[in-house]
Amino acid sequence: MSRFWSSLTHDLKPYVPGEQPRMADLVKLNTNENPLGPSPRALEAIREAAADTLRLYPDPQATALRASLAAYHGVKPEQVFVGNGSDEVLAHAFVALLKHDAPLLFPDITYSFYPVYCRLFGIAYETVPLDQAMHIRVADYRRPAGAIIIPNPNAPTGIALSRAEIEALLDEHPDAPVVIDEAYVDFGAETAIPLVASHRNLLVVQTMSKSRALAGLRIGYAIGDADLVDALTRVKDSFNSYPLGRPAQAGAIASIEDEAYFQQSRVRVIAGRERLTRGLKGAGFEVLPSLANFVFARHPAHRGAALAAALREQAVIVRHFTAPRISDYLRITVGSDEQIDRLLSALSGIVK
Repeated sequence: MSRFWSSLTHDLKPYVPGEQPRMADLVKLNTNENPLGPSPRALEAIREAAADTLRLYPDPQATALRASLAAYHGVKPEQVFVGNGSDEVLAHAFVALLKHDAPLLFPDITYSFYPVYCRLFGIAYETVPLDQAMHIRVADYRRPAGAIIIPNPNAPTGIALSRAEIEALLDEHPDAPVVIDEAYVDFGAETAIPLVASHRNLLVVQTMSKSRALAGLRIGYAIGDADLVDALTRVKDSFNSYPLGRPAQAGAIASIEDEAYFQQSRVRVIAGRERLTRGLKGAGFEVLPSLANFVFARHPAHRGAALAAALREQAVIVRHFTAPRISDYLRITVGSDEQIDRLLSALSGIVK
């Protein structure tokens, strides 16, 4: 700590991202990256955008990208907001929509960036416990709320709500903004975007980091009523009016246009998830019913920390959390077939 730090800086407890280790022959299954790579058309568009025009600022409104996203999701361009990854989009949403006199509600086991944002922006919040099966229960949110944010599928559990359950949540809170964080929705869950037309309080946040394999490009977006998007834009333009560079905008548009590659990629990841789940259950693990590109699993005879450490000794990295309710679980990204084989082989030897 430094005497030059502000009081706010002193009090922060920053989010800890997944480790990006440099190890030989590493099987990296800790950060939910897509093992298949981005669309070749996206890569080509990025290369073409890396030209002399980089001396010029990008379109601050990302007009072409927003139009492309609007057409893809069946909404209007003024209902689309883009930013540097969904984390930046979420940060703007916390400032623009989620800070009210009544507390913000979100699950007790969820994306651990949410309480970090609350501390940074001075937002009062309450956590709503998952049930014993690690499910979100919409009925538990029948309480006063200034706003609500829920990941769907939830992280790190991978369990998803149905669109009907989300609609019930929206109907219970017509006067509160509700953000549905859909970072993993493309791997089997139902998106809430169709509900935007009938619910002015709904904002849906998605990312191109997972299902479109563009984590290194940093592209996130939100879809909602034009008034909600205008609030995000006001915050963005008070912070960084040029969030997405030219290569990012070009690559994102090309990825959206390559629907065949997108569908093939997500189907392969879903098949990998089912294969990983079968292998883990065969090794004696309990595996939660995931609709994400990861699984959340525990072994009844082994502590989570010990399993993660033993895997690391074999150059296999998974994510382990220390929170009391989930300390025996491992969050394991769906990797390539070879990576899944390495993981299952290592775990088989460890648990025996």
